[in-house]
Amino acid sequence: MDSNTGFSLMSQINADGELQLDSASETAWIDVIQKMESVYADLVHYQVELEAKNTALEQAKQFIDSVLSSMTDVLIVCDTKGKIQQINSALSTLTGFEPSDFVGKPLQTVFGIDTSLTQEILNQHIHNKANKSSLHDLEVSVGCVDGNSTILAVNSSARYDQNGAVEGLVLIGRPIGELRRAYDELNRAHMELKQAQQRLVQSEKMASLGRLVAGVAHELNNPISFVFGNTHALKSYGQRLSQYFQAVDQEANSPRLQKLRQELRIDRIMSDMEPLIDGTMEGAERVSIIVQDLRRYCGGQKEQATLFDLCTLVEKAVQWVSQASRNPTQIHYQMPEQLEIYGCKGKTHQILVNLIQNALDAMAQQTSPQLEIEFEQTPGEVSIKIMDSGNGIPAEDMQHIFDPFFTSKPVGQGTGLGLYISYGLAQEIGGHLSAENRPKGGACFTLQIPTKNRETESHE
Repeated sequence: MDSNTGFSLMSQINADGELQLDSASETAWIDVIQKMESVYADLVHYQVELEAKNTALEQAKQFIDSVLSSMTDVLIVCDTKGKIQQINSALSTLTGFEPSDFVGKPLQTVFGIDTSLTQEILNQHIHNKANKSSLHDLEVSVGCVDGNSTILAVNSSARYDQNGAVEGLVLIGRPIGELRRAYDELNRAHMELKQAQQRLVQSEKMASLGRLVAGVAHELNNPISFVFGNTHALKSYGQRLSQYFQAVDQEANSPRLQKLRQELRIDRIMSDMEPLIDGTMEGAERVSIIVQDLRRYCGGQKEQATLFDLCTLVEKAVQWVSQASRNPTQIHYQMPEQLEIYGCKGKTHQILVNLIQNALDAMAQQTSPQLEIEFEQTPGEVSIKIMDSGNGIPAEDMQHIFDPFFTSKPVGQGTGLGLYISYGLAQEIGGHLSAENRPKGGACFTLQIPTKNRETESHE
């Protein structure tokens, strides 16, 4: 059969020269066309999917690039041989070099670490596939374009392919200085929180103490009034007895009375009675003032300003404290004979008593303690320096010296409230209390008091 005969089985040409297909040929052509349309449709569908995936891939790339560029931490990607494949912009910003200066270079040349260390890190990641977290924390140095270097704290994680095999490392680093700043800020916030907690606890303690003091002041007021009244009566009785004994001395000079008088030391008793009664009255008056101060403190009242001699007040404070001390102290004054100021006498006296008592306690173990009190006057202010010859204030205690309930004394020998209360009282009277160590040894507390007169106070 020739070729024309084979063709004639499928089709023939009519008189007009048109190709006519028989039914079998027509069916075959239709199948071919349909398959071509199906293939074309698949190509179009695949092209649409490919474009969509390319778009998604481009968006993912842009997202990853934006994330990497916004990272403040340094990110470095390397292969299993330690060759850098990619970095983020943070490393370029930190060093001043371009990404091309890093990509393709060995990891150890960039950071100056030993090749064996890089391989050791890789091997540990390879042999610890179950643990995909960072295995190493390193401190490495990276050079900058200006010739300096920056130390980074770096941790490494393994990078895996689709089969779970290690492809390389991902290194994330942060400058040590930034970490230290973050640590300092965290530490400062922690200290502020601790101080706030301590202040809250101390505030609650002081509130409870205030309620307790209010009750104690109320209870002390009655017996003090009783002692005060009896002391006045004793003084009057002492005066009468003195007059009576003088009259007896003038009228009776019998040897028996004279002998009994000497045995009983009547003359010494009579000479001591008036100073003892005066001292008792002064103490009772001071206790009464303290009770009034406590009641004013708890009730929110203020002490009225009066005119008083500051030098006399200092001497009385020293006398009160030194009389109760078992260790004789040499006291040196550098102050004028008289200095009248207009202020709160009771609060000033309480501050002085607390400071002098604190100084004597600091010298309790010394054989020859020395206490110096010095005045320094400036326009509108006088500074009273109370200096002891003790061991001084330890450096770690200096910032806590005026904190409530802080004391360096053994348990049971101090409440830690004397200096705290004195500091608050100094502020209430418009002054200031400070502490420092003396160059030649010992501590120095300085009380600064405004020296307003009555006319100045009345105009304010």
